[in-house]
Amino acid sequence: MNIFARRFVIGLVTGLAAAPLLLPGDGPLGLALGALLGALSALLFPPAAPGRRPLDAACETAALAIPLWALVELLALPLATGHEASWSAAAMRERFPTLPGWMLASAAIGLLGGLVARLANRLLGAEMAPVAPAPVTPTRILILGGGFAGVGVAAELERQGGGDPALAITLVSETNALLFTPMLAEVAASSLEATHISSPLRTALRHTTVVRGRALRIDHAAHLVHLEDGEVLAYDELVVALGAVSNYLGLANVQREAFDFKSLTDAIRIRNHVIDCFERADRERDPVRRRTLTTLVVAGGGFAGAELAGGLNDFARGMLAWYPNIPREDVQVVLVHGGERILNELSEPLALYAQRRMGARGVTFRLKTRVKDARPGAVVLSDGELPTATLVWTAGTAPSPVLRTLGAPLDKRGAVLVDGHLAVPGYAGVWALGDCAAIPNAATGKSCPPTAQFAIREARTLARNLIARHRGGALQAFSFSPLGALCVVGHHTACAEIKGLRFSGLFAWFLWRGIYLGKLPTLERKVRVLVDWVIELFFPRDIVQTIDLAAAPATMAEATDPTATASRAAPVAAPGATP
Repeated sequence: MNIFARRFVIGLVTGLAAAPLLLPGDGPLGLALGALLGALSALLFPPAAPGRRPLDAACETAALAIPLWALVELLALPLATGHEASWSAAAMRERFPTLPGWMLASAAIGLLGGLVARLANRLLGAEMAPVAPAPVTPTRILILGGGFAGVGVAAELERQGGGDPALAITLVSETNALLFTPMLAEVAASSLEATHISSPLRTALRHTTVVRGRALRIDHAAHLVHLEDGEVLAYDELVVALGAVSNYLGLANVQREAFDFKSLTDAIRIRNHVIDCFERADRERDPVRRRTLTTLVVAGGGFAGAELAGGLNDFARGMLAWYPNIPREDVQVVLVHGGERILNELSEPLALYAQRRMGARGVTFRLKTRVKDARPGAVVLSDGELPTATLVWTAGTAPSPVLRTLGAPLDKRGAVLVDGHLAVPGYAGVWALGDCAAIPNAATGKSCPPTAQFAIREARTLARNLIARHRGGALQAFSFSPLGALCVVGHHTACAEIKGLRFSGLFAWFLWRGIYLGKLPTLERKVRVLVDWVIELFFPRDIVQTIDLAAAPATMAEATDPTATASRAAPVAAPGATP
């Protein structure tokens, strides 16, 4: 007997049996509706489905009764008898007493259907003999890197084939969360809570195995990746999205003394260190040492450096209300940049506007100047020495040094060379994207810049190519025309360049916040960040220290207080970097 015919008969029988509960006293109409309800429930919710108990069937069919009651009692019956549909509140109240009968009849149909289906299975045999799934050897896709690029690939793979048992996706990340780096400066400047711009990977990637660890070496000949903790992971397809590390250009003393600015931990350490400097400066009687404590130096005039300098300037000057012994003129935020102007990524008019606005709010610029050396309590510039207890390095990055263990060709930056499909030529099954790859852009004919905007689009293309390779489809070349650039440079001030249109000032600031709030992953994080921004409109920024500086290694702050200790761990320099 056909499966669907069998289910229909069972539903028809149980529906007729339960009809008296549906419309008591309505005779043929009640029987017809009962038969219809029974047949529908049997086809929609198969009573003999494996593992399905009669009680489950009763609950499901009872829920089905509600929309059917509305359809029949409020629409079909009134129209069939020449009346208008009963959508008014009074008409619905009038028909409401019949709803319990519908639900009771439906529950009875589900319960009886389950029992009858079990009896039919015993007498006639099961509807369909269980078939053991054929064993599948999954393709092991290993993704190295938990930034926009790596997480983007995993998320797109899940979207296109997350339920496919033939794909085994593993993501190796140094942290257990995706950091929304465009808002990192706001954490360092105490505008946002640190966890509000980080999204847990395990809650976002439901079909991906997340491994928290650091890749140490890639052995492509054996298709293995060695992690720092000794674990070894095998792969069939390897996606390298390791990003970049700070490049100190061979300046060992600068590497030792400066704060890095790439991770959430870095931002938290900078914020706590600045607060600590102001705590000590407030009780410092020596004006020279006090000025050294309240001088903040940022090396690098790109987006990261400009945003951090603007944010720290607002934070430091706002803190003066709580530190009455620090004169306003002692607070200095100095941006050191080797070029003639900051923000080379923007057009010259916008960059000069940003520089003027930041200067009006107290930021000092040392342009055409380079950091040459550093020691505790001072940074040595190409035009002299500057006393400071705080140096933050944003002046250079280099692709992850782990790429060198792959053995693939690298460009002069140290990025792995890939073809237009984001595959590494000559290394079957190896792909690369993001800051650690040199990627040709079919839309512009140039190499892609190492930005989050490009990394997100590269991830989509690479994931589609992995799926196409898995299913025998054609690969797609990466092509993307950049939308523009956004940069916030201080209190209610930003610069935006979108598809050739330029915006600045308060409007650009609203634009910056609106666009990045929309791009922030998950609704929960959006709400948290929005609440932080609203609170900032009415209350001053928080100056609570959230880490114990006494437990960290030493920084250049020791020059002003021999008992002081650091608020950061030593950053990693790019191997092979040259001055």
